[in-house]
Amino acid sequence: MAKPGAKPKYDRAAYVPKICLRLATGKEPMTVICRELDVPVRTVNQWRKEDAEIALQFDEARDMGYDAIAADCLEIADDGSRDYMTLADGREVPDHDHISRSKLRIETRLKLLAKWDPRRYGDKVQLANHEGGELPAPQFIIQPVAMKTAE
Repeated sequence: MAKPGAKPKYDRAAYVPKICLRLATGKEPMTVICRELDVPVRTVNQWRKEDAEIALQFDEARDMGYDAIAADCLEIADDGSRDYMTLADGREVPDHDHISRSKLRIETRLKLLAKWDPRRYGDKVQLANHEGGELPAPQFIIQPVAMKTAE
């Protein structure tokens, strides 16, 4: 905590827009952004705790970043420009290394999105019986426990 009346070391108004702009790209995590801007991530997290408006700005920027990552997945999947390679005899054959690498890049991004924002990007979990109907409410039965007597 700063001393009462002391000027803050870091100017929130200057840093928050820069951080949000970079978060919205989906390319960098908060720790990397803060390190490059030379502001401690703990300070930025403290700003979030103290100011609901700043917290909302960061949340919106992160959501935009998640959408950018999802768009990145589509771009990787749609780009087939390097899926084939030309051999010395002129034949084109699948480049399995590139295809596997692209698949890994997509899967990694999707797993991170599902972890970071499960409501929007996680797998839907359907709790239903085998016919698709609602599950019955659980029944709890309390059973008496036999007590051992001390010998």
